[in-house]
Amino acid sequence: MGGKVALITGGARGIGRAIALALAEKGWSVAICYRKSEKEAKETVEEIEKKGAKGFEARCDVSDPKAAESLVKKVENMWGRIDALINCAGPYHRVNILEETVEGWHSMFNNNLHPVFYLSKAVAPGMKERKWGRIVTFSMANADKLSAQPDITAHYIAKIGVIALTRALARVLAPHGITVNTISPGFINSGSAPEEELSKMVRFIPAGYIGSTQDAVSITCFLLSDEARYINGANIYLSGAWGI
Repeated sequence: MGGKVALITGGARGIGRAIALALAEKGWSVAICYRKSEKEAKETVEEIEKKGAKGFEARCDVSDPKAAESLVKKVENMWGRIDALINCAGPYHRVNILEETVEGWHSMFNNNLHPVFYLSKAVAPGMKERKWGRIVTFSMANADKLSAQPDITAHYIAKIGVIALTRALARVLAPHGITVNTISPGFINSGSAPEEELSKMVRFIPAGYIGSTQDAVSITCFLLSDEARYINGANIYLSGAWGI
C-alpha cells in the first residue's frame, strides 16, 4: 500500500486522525483538511512526518463546491495524484425536528452529504485515468433502517443519502477499477463524546463494549487494499451488532 496518496476530510481529530496516522505508517502521503481544528491538524501532520511520510494540512470548507475542487487540485498538483478519498467529516447537533432552524437543517446536508459528492466528482477523473481508486465515506449504523430520529433528523437523512450516493458512485466507477464503500459506525470512542456518556450505552451493544478508533482504522485499511477490490457499493456496520 506504500507510495499512495490519501485525502482525508476531518483528518485532524478522532477517526480521521487515526486513519491518517495508520496510512502514514504504511508509507502513504496523507493530506488532511479541517475547518476549525487548526492546532490538531498541525499536530497530526507533525506525527505523520515523524513516521517518515509526507503530510499536508489545509483549512477548507468542503461544503463549498469550488473550495472542494480547489483542494483536490492542490493535492494533485503537489503529489501528482489522489489514490484514496476518505470522507470522515460529519458534524451533527441534537435538536427536535419541530425546533430545528432552516439554517441548522441545511447545515447538516451541507456538511455531511454534499461534500462527498463534490469531492468524489473531483477525484474521479484522476482515479479513472490510473484505473485504480478508493473512496470511503462514513455514515452511521442504522441509517439503512430508515427509522425515526426526531432529534437528529437532518443529520440522519444526510447519512442515508451517503449510502445512496455511495451505491450510485460505485455503479459508475466500478468499470474503472475504483471502489466506493460506506462504513457505518455505532458507538466509537473517538474523543467526540464524554466517556461516561458512552459507558451508559454499553448495555445496548450486543458485543458488550464501545468500539475504538483502531476498529475504524482496520476496516478502512482493508477497504483501501487490493484484497478488497471486489467489495463495491457496500455499507459495512462497525457497531458490535448495535443498530441491526
